Amino acid sequence: MKTWIIGAALLVGTTLQVAAQQGKRGQVNPEERAKKVTEKMATELELSEEQKSQILELNLDQAKIRQAEIDHEMDQRKQRSAQMKAHEEKIKAILTDEQRSKWEEIKMENREKRRSQGQVHGRDELPRQGRGN
Repeated sequence: MKTWIIGAALLVGTTLQVAAQQGKRGQVNPEERAKKVTEKMATELELSEEQKSQILELNLDQAKIRQAEIDHEMDQRKQRSAQMKAHEEKIKAILTDEQRSKWEEIKMENREKRRSQGQVHGRDELPRQGRGN
């Protein structure tokens, strides 16, 4: 019994720690990301101060571009979600209560089929996980 409690506590602690780390990863701004990559390069490649400053500038430009792309993708995702929700509401307004209930059942069955086949949101691949960088 004691080992089971200890094992459960370790599992919960590990899960919380991983979740906290993943939450922090999303909050890194482009400047911090560029500095981190540059410092790693400087250490591994023994860069001079001049090289380090030039690479930092390049990394910062790239990080800002990537952040803009991420922001744009998030905006598009939110727009698609709003459009899908509006479409769904229009369909529900047309259907009777019985049809609506059956429609919800059909959607749930389709969702379960996709999950059992390893599809996520209609894709045949699993969602990308953190790379552990």
